[in-house]
Amino acid sequence: MQPINFAARRKRLMQWMGANSIAILPAASEKVRSRDVHYHFRQDSDFWYLTGFDEPETVAVLIPGRKHGEFIIFNREKDPLQETWHGKRLGQEGVMAELGADDAFPIADIDDILPGLMEGKERIYFELGVNPEFDQQILEWRNQLNNSATKAQNRPGEMIDLKHHLHEMRLIKTQAEIQRMRFAANASTKAHKALMQACEVGKTEQDMEAELQYHYAKNGCRYAAYPSIVAAGDNANILHYVENQSELCDGDLLLTDAGCEFEYYASDISRTIPINGKFSKPQALLYDLVLSAQLAAIKMVKPGNHWNDIHDKAVHLITQGLIDLKILKGSLQDNLKNETYKEFYMHKTGHWLGLDVHDVGDYQVHGEPRLLEVGMVLTVEPGIYIPQASKKVAKKWRGIGIRIEDDVLVTKKGCDVLSKAVPKSRHDIEKLMKG
Repeated sequence: MQPINFAARRKRLMQWMGANSIAILPAASEKVRSRDVHYHFRQDSDFWYLTGFDEPETVAVLIPGRKHGEFIIFNREKDPLQETWHGKRLGQEGVMAELGADDAFPIADIDDILPGLMEGKERIYFELGVNPEFDQQILEWRNQLNNSATKAQNRPGEMIDLKHHLHEMRLIKTQAEIQRMRFAANASTKAHKALMQACEVGKTEQDMEAELQYHYAKNGCRYAAYPSIVAAGDNANILHYVENQSELCDGDLLLTDAGCEFEYYASDISRTIPINGKFSKPQALLYDLVLSAQLAAIKMVKPGNHWNDIHDKAVHLITQGLIDLKILKGSLQDNLKNETYKEFYMHKTGHWLGLDVHDVGDYQVHGEPRLLEVGMVLTVEPGIYIPQASKKVAKKWRGIGIRIEDDVLVTKKGCDVLSKAVPKSRHDIEKLMKG
């Protein structure tokens, strides 16, 4: 697999920053799960994007044109006792040798060293508002210089939010990133197919979640990219359902929204299947409507189309379909104008995908929907949700929740569905479940 060029990313960012500037980025913090036990550590995506370093208690500094090196790391020192208990540390020599840092200092020395690196810089870049405590620390370092005897021209200048430009960089994926996303999608594909084959009446949502986790790990991806949604029956009408404890009942559908990550890059796939292996007629009618909307929306994914084109196409088809099934009343134009469809389809048709499952990047530019570009990766995920409590809808439709979601890469000629190997036609799903 092609290696990720972290140095090229830093160089590109520093070219944008310009001379006489400094960027300061902290690593993610460890989070307590219970008492003295921490959650599994996952590095901050922006920090990892620029460094490839996955230890906590670290600060990365970029200084374009610095004579003694532009990339500086403050990190934990080597400590044999701590490493015996909690795992190896790279230390200062390690980050220089393995990460390409030009300088490295103990994190305990940051208060003594970093203000001097900030001194005289016209612009201080950092991610304003992401870590309020660290924001305050930067202000204190800056004020320390302002209150010192330093000459006025050497005092640090304006403070600028780094997020927007860095997130614009992250929006367009390189081939190395696409390879990792494809790997994650392939592992998730195998997990979804295994779940379809294992699904049967009397099992539980938790049993199905276990199938996913097992096949993620078996296929090279240890972690889910987000908490798995495994929702049977009416639970599918809770968009972010994560309890995953109910029994799988005959005649219900099972909506599974789940994906793993590989080397920090996420996949995100949804499928809806009949628990007993056969769609009922009402389920089939709604399912085919969602699928037709998804396939049409995917066709809108190509360079030059607007982001909103994808959602608008899905909304039009689903709204007309709900009118045809007499779930909505009135004309297509009136229902679109009054947004009556939102009672049954209340979310957008997709989101950016990358290091974060809901990845960074603006959806509008200068107040207009963003144009799609080669290298963007997004999800396409229309749905229909009719809770049991929807009394004004005919009983046959109630308790049905359907979402179909794929990961889609924008290419020069159109798009590539990274998760296309997961069955989604009713025929293919029923065939796999039966076989």
